[in-house]
Amino acid sequence: MTTVRHDTTIRVRYADTDKMGVVYNGNYLRYFEIGRTELLRHIGVPYAQLEAQGALLPVIEAHIEYLRPARYDDLLTVRTTYAVDRTPVLRLAYEIVVDSDVIARGSTRHTFVDHATFKPIRPPRLFLDAVERACSDTLQSVQQ
Repeated sequence: MTTVRHDTTIRVRYADTDKMGVVYNGNYLRYFEIGRTELLRHIGVPYAQLEAQGALLPVIEAHIEYLRPARYDDLLTVRTTYAVDRTPVLRLAYEIVVDSDVIARGSTRHTFVDHATFKPIRPPRLFLDAVERACSDTLQSVQQ
């Protein structure tokens, strides 16, 4: 199975932490969202373009496993991976890394829906073409 991966760097802000001085657990979903948005941008589909074509990508499932806390001023790498398939469900995996340690991992599932009706739709051609280009770029870089 072909995958598309993108790493995004985020610095933990003081506002991201709780009374214990660690990143509040709910912020990891926000970090996942940043990773997802940047993966889409990286393959040439800014989320705004999907919306302009009438498609939305709501989260229908999320999972997080916390392995070690992140703290104020940590530099996080959000590693987002999309295992490419042709279904209307988008499954993304995430790892949040500090230095070389994975401190959290998780996944989200999304489905494409029409912006007006919220009914499921097929992935827009814009998305499918971008994924295809990203996959061929990945295969070419592996072969070189």
